[in-house]
Amino acid sequence: MEIKLLTPEAITPELQSQLQRLYLQLNAELRQLTLEEVMEPSNAIDVAICLHQGQLVGLAMMARYKVVSGHKGMIEDVVVSQDQRGQGIGKKLMLLLLERARECKLNDVLLFSGHHRTAAISLYKSLGFALKNSGLYIKKLD
Repeated sequence: MEIKLLTPEAITPELQSQLQRLYLQLNAELRQLTLEEVMEPSNAIDVAICLHQGQLVGLAMMARYKVVSGHKGMIEDVVVSQDQRGQGIGKKLMLLLLERARECKLNDVLLFSGHHRTAAISLYKSLGFALKNSGLYIKKLD
């Protein structure tokens, strides 16, 4: 297995197709953006991927941004293929993103997870993430 940060030059139609199928395991209801859209130069994002025998089996993304309270990272879209779970892929993807966060001198890395995703929450806690006492609000603009 190969865990690495994706570069724009490595995006192919086949990888995009694999991502679309993999992402359905995370959320089949959301409209997906293409990797080209996500990795535009104006978008500060790191995309960690796991390839097994040329197939995309894991993905995690971290958006980076600056606000008055500091440099932040937001982990998004963490998914490992159902047939590859339990092998530590999610942990390796997260560790790569946390290493990148340190390189970028981020002050905080945040993430949200559904309460029903108990395995993911256990992983996040094992990596030192703590539940923040706050509320998450959303307003859809579509």
